[in-house]
Amino acid sequence: MTMKWLSFLLLLQLACYFNSGNCGKVLVWPVEYSHWINIKTILDELVSRGHEVTVMTSSASIFINTRKEFGIKFENFPVSLTKDDFEYIFKDLLDKWTYMEKDSFFSYFSALQSLFWKYSDVTMKMCKEAVSNKKLITKLQESSFDILLADAIGPCGELLAEILKVPLVYSLRFSPGFSIEKYSGGLSLPPSYVPVIMSELSDQMTFMERVKNMIYVLYFDFWFQTFNEKKWNQFYSEVLGRQTTLSETMRKAEMWLIRTYWDFQFPHPLLPNFEFVGGLHCKPAKPLPKEMEEFVQSSGENGIVVFTLGSMITNMTEERANTIASALAQIPQKVLWRYSGKKPDTLGPNTRLYDWIPQNDLLGETW
Repeated sequence: MTMKWLSFLLLLQLACYFNSGNCGKVLVWPVEYSHWINIKTILDELVSRGHEVTVMTSSASIFINTRKEFGIKFENFPVSLTKDDFEYIFKDLLDKWTYMEKDSFFSYFSALQSLFWKYSDVTMKMCKEAVSNKKLITKLQESSFDILLADAIGPCGELLAEILKVPLVYSLRFSPGFSIEKYSGGLSLPPSYVPVIMSELSDQMTFMERVKNMIYVLYFDFWFQTFNEKKWNQFYSEVLGRQTTLSETMRKAEMWLIRTYWDFQFPHPLLPNFEFVGGLHCKPAKPLPKEMEEFVQSSGENGIVVFTLGSMITNMTEERANTIASALAQIPQKVLWRYSGKKPDTLGPNTRLYDWIPQNDLLGETW
């Protein structure tokens, strides 16, 4: 049995613990877009095993479609943000991050920091409106949940778990600079041989690269401490009525499900409550639509390229689209590009545009 299925069983065991082996009640604090796609895989498995799953969604939720999720309940709470506001903020953040020039350490990471400040403000606003909703909190307390599953990149799930006094399980891909993993998860990540995420360094570093990596570590450590002390620590202390910190609250998580594979990581010490669960969203490939199948098969021995910028970016400037299309036109592979903007003038005959592509089915044989 693989480790990812063992982690599933442990999660289910925690959910059932207080009900003497009967199916449990799971509360979920999700994050939008691809984060939801990943965590929903776990929720579908829980539902299939008879567990009752309730997902917290705000009135400004964008990607989480409450009408199409079979077997999952949704607890919707009102927020002052509108869906348009919420979508604009998230897409603006990701667009700027994606196209940010990495010309120097300070310009890139300073810009990245400002983007996360904005994300933090939006998340805190939603969290405050959720935990200050007495009717909502009373309803959640009366529901007697057995466990809370949250995405660690979107704070608030741990606060709800503390208020409801239930065990907490995290899902996480990574945090900038591994800050959450270190300060909240307790992982040891020695900078002498563990490169900071997004630093583009390897574990085979020269002396000067180690110095550079250490600067990154110090930068993110300072950033994370400032992030905690100025905002979330005070907020959590006020809500819980005692002095506490975001890291202290997150540290109470029973388990961390890391959404990647161990062999995709640089070696580093692990803790027993960290489990790698990469690829949970991958499923057996289904047949492709006829037109797409014919296009893929016409690639011959050269194969295909699946090009997508994720669940949030569906459009871009005309100039950038033409630059990408021109580059793709020069490769021998057939290209399936998820793009819903204006057709680029430089689009090559080897490239097809799609509003949505069945990525799992296209790459099924590879997995």
